[in-house]
Amino acid sequence: MTAPATPTGKVIISCAVTGAIHTPSMSPYLPVTPDEIIADGLKAAQAGAAILHLHARNPETGRPDQTPEAFGRFLSRVRQGTNAVINVTTGGSPFMSVQERVLPAQTYKPELASLNMGSINFGLFPLLQKYKDLKHDWERQHLENTRDLVFRNSFQDIEFILKTLRDNGTRFEFECYDIAHIYNLAHFVDRGLVEPPFFVQSVFGILGGIGTHPEDVMHMKRTADRLLGDAYRWSVLGAGASQLRIAAMAASMGGNVRVGLEDSLWAGKGKLATASAEQVTMVRGIIEGLGLAVATPDEARVLLGLKGGDKVEF
Repeated sequence: MTAPATPTGKVIISCAVTGAIHTPSMSPYLPVTPDEIIADGLKAAQAGAAILHLHARNPETGRPDQTPEAFGRFLSRVRQGTNAVINVTTGGSPFMSVQERVLPAQTYKPELASLNMGSINFGLFPLLQKYKDLKHDWERQHLENTRDLVFRNSFQDIEFILKTLRDNGTRFEFECYDIAHIYNLAHFVDRGLVEPPFFVQSVFGILGGIGTHPEDVMHMKRTADRLLGDAYRWSVLGAGASQLRIAAMAASMGGNVRVGLEDSLWAGKGKLATASAEQVTMVRGIIEGLGLAVATPDEARVLLGLKGGDKVEF
């Protein structure tokens, strides 16, 4: 198994502009409405993001919304405004069924869809100590409920998503929150349910998953190297304050990076990012400071073996 040759020194920047990991009122800059999601995504692409990872929200309540109708309010407008690869979540929310979570990607047949590679305890409740005043009534209970939450991504669930999207030409961003998730991916590789190149997104800093120590980052990379060889493209995201530090480590190790307001609300200690593009600009400075170059969307398509933006249904 061999992935396509990598353009020398090219780093793919993915940007997650909104999502379920943070509740809306923790930052006034987190995109919630379709217009806000479109504007934040297009600015991130202009700043250098080759991939835009998108969730949807109810514009009035801020709740995660995984209906195709919610995604339909912004997908085509984002595509019209940028050549960036659009990555539709199948993660949605831990409180949704797998059938709900896959429906937007099944409907719109994107080039790329995220896929969580295993079940984990998904603890967001420590945020209650940091954020006392929340705008929506549901937010505090949502965070409190994660004390007793297992984000289910069983082998059956993963296989269901793989088979549901297989005939659409959609490829996957395999989100791996712990070492076992790399082994789970290798299991599906051995069964022939996924083909290289594998786009592995290592997630660091979620309570219940792997931590943010440099040894954790290196352990993820070593394990993926051993199990997947040269058949994968490695990327990282660090949750919260660890975002840029982990991105810098990965870029220096030959990896790709993900930033965006889904993963972190910050642009430095005590400073809220006003847009995902602010984080893209910061991580681009790190990448170029290492003597590397940022991949264009079309270069990212080659690296990840994607079908092309003209073959989606939005």
